[in-house]
Amino acid sequence: MRPLPQLTPENEFFWTSGADGVLRMQGCDACDRLIHPPQPYCRYCAGEVTVRDLTGKGTVVGLTVNHQQWLPTMPVPYVLVIVALDEDPLARLTSLVVDAKPDDVGIGTRVEVDFEEHEDVWLPVFRLSGEADDERDTWPEPQVAPAPPRASGDKYEDKVAITGLGMSEIGRRLGRNPLSLTVDACRAAIEDAGLRIEDIDGLSTYPGSGVGNGMGEGGVPAVMEALDIRPVWFGGGVEQAGQGGSVTNAMMAVAAGVCRHVLCFRTVWETSFALRAKHKSAAGIKAGPRVSGEMEWRLPYGAMSAATWIGMQANHYMHRFGMTRAQLGWIPMTARAHAARNPAAIYQDAMDLDGYLGARMITTPFGLYDCDVPCDGAVALIVSAVETAEDRPHPAVRVEAVGTHLAERFSWDQGTLLHEPLVEGPARHLWSRTDLGPSDVDIACLYDGFSFNCLSWIESLGFCKLGEGGDYIDGGARIREGGDFVLNPHGGQLSAGRLHGYGFFHEAVLQLRGEAGGRQVADAKTALVTTGGGHPGGAVMLRKN
Repeated sequence: MRPLPQLTPENEFFWTSGADGVLRMQGCDACDRLIHPPQPYCRYCAGEVTVRDLTGKGTVVGLTVNHQQWLPTMPVPYVLVIVALDEDPLARLTSLVVDAKPDDVGIGTRVEVDFEEHEDVWLPVFRLSGEADDERDTWPEPQVAPAPPRASGDKYEDKVAITGLGMSEIGRRLGRNPLSLTVDACRAAIEDAGLRIEDIDGLSTYPGSGVGNGMGEGGVPAVMEALDIRPVWFGGGVEQAGQGGSVTNAMMAVAAGVCRHVLCFRTVWETSFALRAKHKSAAGIKAGPRVSGEMEWRLPYGAMSAATWIGMQANHYMHRFGMTRAQLGWIPMTARAHAARNPAAIYQDAMDLDGYLGARMITTPFGLYDCDVPCDGAVALIVSAVETAEDRPHPAVRVEAVGTHLAERFSWDQGTLLHEPLVEGPARHLWSRTDLGPSDVDIACLYDGFSFNCLSWIESLGFCKLGEGGDYIDGGARIREGGDFVLNPHGGQLSAGRLHGYGFFHEAVLQLRGEAGGRQVADAKTALVTTGGGHPGGAVMLRKN
């Protein structure tokens, strides 16, 4: 039942090195850096790489104690770690600490490699070495690309507007055909924009077709068939600037003059999918074929969820900067308070600090209310050429700036330990394309797949400095009406439901139109939307027309 890596000529040296008890990794003959995951050449200097024997010693720089039963063969709790290797602290492994109590493992704990044999794979795991903890205050961080130059000349953002908005029924375990949810949202968006189906000449979505686990409806082909649309431009896939990358791509297509009205859509039906799949295993997860790509470096260790991947960074951050769980709790508590005014939110009942801290632990430091709420539902919106906006029945929402820069490593463990991966680049890129700044934001719809994601965006966008997020959100005053900005006025994904990025666009557009009902933020002129939830990420600043 343990997911195991697919052995290839490129990775076999690593996954079988435990046969003789020696950890091996690629190293550069020119600059002496370690390279992981395997690459054909050195990523730092393009030098030749060869396989090296390592001591197998290192230091825990990230960890989470997982309490969620993901795999029947892995009893909980177990300690997942990011280990920085002695030979090069920027070469890290996600792994397990075995034969140790969770309380005996922390940031700075010294460990040494051991191996577990599973079929033809030897998984490197770690044991306590007995050496004194490494008590350094900082750890090396990978280089971040310089901020992009200021935008000059015409911006594509000025050539587009959001003219239509639609949402399907939202709920838990609706049991509906996911494509029917998509069609409901798409038809509503087209009608809202005062358009006909034949006016739609573009389709854009995330994550596209071929994605399972209740995370899509079939992509462009399914919607094209269901609505009988013949687009002149279309796009869908996961390699975008977050889920909102599909909206950004639509903007660029319209600005380039390829099409005039692009229908963007996103559907999830995770809770109904889970019911269908429940019989497959006690944990709702069925071990599939061998894993490859980036997942091969995490899933074999039981790191089955982004909660564990991000939890390791969150614990590093809390160790480094002293933020407490009570401080982090102001993000989900604020979300719940805002959701109370949203009749479509999944959870609307009040939550206080005792309720937050008393919820069952998922994976440290995340309890139940630090994790977004799976649901069924679809959202659609129309991106139109700006010259058509005045002909629409609702006030058009303009686009001020977009941030998409991939400035950091595309990795959960080789990249930064200080925040959710790949948020710093989009944040800096956004501000390079506008004269506005953080103080001009009225509403911030920030991706909160986990509470720490939201905190990472708050810091990266410049609402406060790195490491100051805990104090900034403490008490919640700065992130609600009357504060610096209103955070996720609909309740975000932590309370309103995980509509996987598109729910933030829906809320931002409603607010800027003045159509948010009982949760309407007074005199809202700007709304910032971020999406991603890990990697990659993207940011979009919207404004009233």
